[in-house]
Amino acid sequence: MFSFFKKKSDTDVSEVEAAPREPSDTPAIPQRSWTERLKSGLAKTRDKLGKNLASLFGGGQIDEALYEELETVLLTADMGVDATEHLLREVRARVSLRGLKDSTELKQTLKDVLYELIAPLEVPLDTSQGKPFVIMMAGVNGAGKTTSIGKLAKYFQNQNKSVLLAAGDTFRAAAREQLMEWGERNNVTVITQQGGDSAAVCFDAINSAKARGIDIVLADTAGRLPTQLHLMEEIRKVKRVIQKALPEAPQEVVLVLDANIGQNALNQVKVFDEALGLTGLILTKLDGTAKGGIIAAIAKQHPVPLRFIGVGEGLDDLRPFSARDYIDALFD
Repeated sequence: MFSFFKKKSDTDVSEVEAAPREPSDTPAIPQRSWTERLKSGLAKTRDKLGKNLASLFGGGQIDEALYEELETVLLTADMGVDATEHLLREVRARVSLRGLKDSTELKQTLKDVLYELIAPLEVPLDTSQGKPFVIMMAGVNGAGKTTSIGKLAKYFQNQNKSVLLAAGDTFRAAAREQLMEWGERNNVTVITQQGGDSAAVCFDAINSAKARGIDIVLADTAGRLPTQLHLMEEIRKVKRVIQKALPEAPQEVVLVLDANIGQNALNQVKVFDEALGLTGLILTKLDGTAKGGIIAAIAKQHPVPLRFIGVGEGLDDLRPFSARDYIDALFD
């Protein structure tokens, strides 16, 4: 199914081209809309947040006891202390300004304030700045980095862009094979290496993309914890080598975050941003957690643009972040 072409015997870098899949006679399964999938994906967070808010917004007087309960609800949704204090301060100010008395009127006020907090994270990714447009992917093992690369490849293909994958995670067992499988599924060429240097794979992939006129290069890198200082230096090296292959690259440096880790995501954002200069985030696995409020915490403490969110395992379950869609799915 694959053909292998040795590029350089001394570095053992290989180019893996996926053969086109045969068309299937199986009838297509009707797809749910993105709004439906987003609501379904945020079900755990919405259930935890919504049920608690429903008891608050069910009528009655707006008083200090209500604000204390609201504070507890926001904190348990993993919005963090800073974001929670900001939201409460803004809600109090608007309640006072508008002379609101009934707690049922608080829901829309909270929605408005939360939207205003996270809306700055909604910055669509512009891939028109350079060809190839190189997206360097970073993140800890288990965050969903390699899977996100496969989904991004499909996303860009749907925009009629050509894509090439660089299997730069040369340390994790099976990472190379996993990316090759994604390449096969999307009919995308993968530049890979049996082992060794992540930077060399990315360098070779960019040169291949330049020769072929490829639009997008998705460069995987080895997963690492922010506390592994020597490995963080290795990922800095990968970025420097990418810049040698293409001075304006990488045009995008993305950190992939697992929504399940909640407030720990903030530390990852801070450390990876310091090391690499992040330009975007991808938040995965929102469908498996009740900690969807972490987006508010990021917006308040370290507002790096949230390019995409993932709410499922399907190829189309990774989409650009929409603050309005997120808020509506969370509350409705």
